[in-house]
Amino acid sequence: MNNTELKTFLDECVERYNRPRFVEDDPIGIPHRFTKKQDIEITAFWTAMLAWGQRKTIINKANELFGLMDNAPHDFIIHHQETDRKRFLGFVHRTFQATDTLYFLAFFQWFYQHHASLEEAFLKKMGSEDAHVEQGLRGFRELFFSLPVAPQRTQKHVPSPATKSTCKRLNMFLRWMVRHDSQGVDFGLWKNIRPSQLLVPLDVHVERHARRLGLLTRPQTDWLAVLELTERLREFDPEDPVKYDFALFGLGTDSGMRS
Repeated sequence: MNNTELKTFLDECVERYNRPRFVEDDPIGIPHRFTKKQDIEITAFWTAMLAWGQRKTIINKANELFGLMDNAPHDFIIHHQETDRKRFLGFVHRTFQATDTLYFLAFFQWFYQHHASLEEAFLKKMGSEDAHVEQGLRGFRELFFSLPVAPQRTQKHVPSPATKSTCKRLNMFLRWMVRHDSQGVDFGLWKNIRPSQLLVPLDVHVERHARRLGLLTRPQTDWLAVLELTERLREFDPEDPVKYDFALFGLGTDSGMRS
């Protein structure tokens, strides 16, 4: 396909998959159950960090986790005491263990006692002039692990471009928070990061279809591959390149996976 044909095909796929029914069987449906901004941020971030494996399992584990917070995560995080954390000792999802859960709770309690929105954490080192969110991701990770009690093992769950990671879950979370259109799948809650600055969440399905369509040529699946693919998608829509995540991921949704 030439570029015109490819754009037409991808736009048709976006139209097919960027619909409210997508929410029903996708982890993004978890934050859609909440209305308070901070509840949406917390549940979206944590669900995104847990999002590897079968989507049904991810959704079930997220429901379990936020049930432990009495389904009021922001209120629980702000007001809970040390003894309240005992209920999370049995929460496990693949390599995400109790130690990781307890640190996430500690960070969120510290952060939300001083800030109104998690967006502020991504703006520490990122400005409106930045071409994309790389500095925002770097700054966020530094802040996230800035507490003295940060465990070494938890760092693998919140990666950084500094280690050449694709940061696929962080980029997916940012898509949820920043993008906004009439379909209402993504939330568009954050206004200080532009959709044009987002980077594509490069999971195995997005990568596979991007390579088949000739959108990605870099052999390695790393940060530079994310930049390459996003730049190609900007050719089709420079203001909202990551909308094509719906197309590339949607082509593989029959597998039920987001890995």
